Amino acid sequence: MGSSLKSARFLVESRLRDAARGDANACYDLGMVYSSGADGVGVDLIEAHKWFNIAAVTGDSRAQECRAEIAEDMTAREIIEAQKAARAWLRGFEVRAA
Repeated sequence: MGSSLKSARFLVESRLRDAARGDANACYDLGMVYSSGADGVGVDLIEAHKWFNIAAVTGDSRAQECRAEIAEDMTAREIIEAQKAARAWLRGFEVRAA
């Protein structure tokens, strides 16, 4: 495993930890990473849409714009899958925060 892959995994893991604490910027960053394939992470529009959706719930207008942009490149089924994933994550977050 190359060091760039290791640092990409570290970046994603650290942003996931921040997201789990309710950090909307971390959710936005994860959306950016998955939508662009940045930091050695493969492009995954479903995962990107999920994270932009979670950030958008907090009122992040950048995330709302990005979510709309990538939705144009997704099928209806992919969008539904991403929305389900976002809802499941948010339900888990409510449980974790309680």
